[in-house]
Amino acid sequence: MQQNTLLIFFISAIALIGGIFVQPLPIKEQAALPALEINLPDVSGTQRSLSEWQGKIRIINFWATWCPPCLKEIPEFVKLQNEYPTIQFIGIAIEDKQLAKQYLLNNPVNYPMLIGGEQAISLSQQLGNIVNAVPFSLIINQQGQIIHRHPGELSREKILEIIIPILP
Repeated sequence: MQQNTLLIFFISAIALIGGIFVQPLPIKEQAALPALEINLPDVSGTQRSLSEWQGKIRIINFWATWCPPCLKEIPEFVKLQNEYPTIQFIGIAIEDKQLAKQYLLNNPVNYPMLIGGEQAISLSQQLGNIVNAVPFSLIINQQGQIIHRHPGELSREKILEIIIPILP
């Protein structure tokens, strides 16, 4: 019986220590890293570069038409784009152009939608999407540094919590 108690204690201690090391760092402690330059076509086929919006706070959102949380975020992004002219939302579809274009015909947006296809999946991984989440968003400050990575649905409240302190 004493051996079982010791074994349970040992396993619990390992789990506790592992949990401490696996926990994500709070946003304030994350180091800002230089953003990669991204060049992708938009839905009309025009090649676009993130540098077009240099000097603005950029919110890059990897999304797909088959992803309910992605589609739930988009109307809020449209509202925020209207309310805050110093920020720039940029959508990157992780699917083919036709699917994204069809969705946008019925659901217009006021920010650029780029087509990344399968390439966008590896791009999101390079930018910190270690769990392959969709949606996946990045917030980049005016200096071009990634200041926040967000796997999953990004709420209005979370966006404002991050951008309000850095707005001009």
